[in-house]
Amino acid sequence: MPPTRSQLSHALREKKIVRFTRPFEAGSVDGYVLALGPEFLMVALIGDGIQFNGYTCMRLRDVRKLQVPCKYAPFYEATFKKRRHTVLRKPRVNLSGLSNLLLTASQAFPLVTIHREKVDPDVCQIGRVVGLAKGNLSLLEIGPDAVWDDEPETYKMREITRVDFGGDYEDALHLVGGRPETEKNRKKPRRS
Repeated sequence: MPPTRSQLSHALREKKIVRFTRPFEAGSVDGYVLALGPEFLMVALIGDGIQFNGYTCMRLRDVRKLQVPCKYAPFYEATFKKRRHTVLRKPRVNLSGLSNLLLTASQAFPLVTIHREKVDPDVCQIGRVVGLAKGNLSLLEIGPDAVWDDEPETYKMREITRVDFGGDYEDALHLVGGRPETEKNRKKPRRS
């Protein structure tokens, strides 16, 4: 087992706050490891203001400069205790593969955010998973104005480097934009 995976497993078991960097962004990621899959890990994100800001699933191979525990862990933990915040629980999201991750995240949360950082590092897409077929994701998107697109866009799943859900921004978009009209009669995303 590579040292990074064993350190992440330790952080998961011991409920330690981690910090790591990734090659696609300038800053670092701070949070609690909630799950490890074959390719992705799930982290309860600690955002600005020392509060939880949803979940992120990132590729294990992109984790760099891992600190377990994070050097600011005592400060974060003291802040959470004084604010009476508890660690976010692991949602019912399956990390056994990217298809399962996308399907179960879309079932557990109203919106998912995908990042294709190698292809388009400064852009993310937010929406509802409406289908998975032949290595492609069909995503019905909601814009920054909380207005749903009329038709879904298709993305190559091999380009996806990160999937987020349950964050403040996704929650705000859903609060204002609601559910898309095309989904009101549909139960689940389809897999072909």
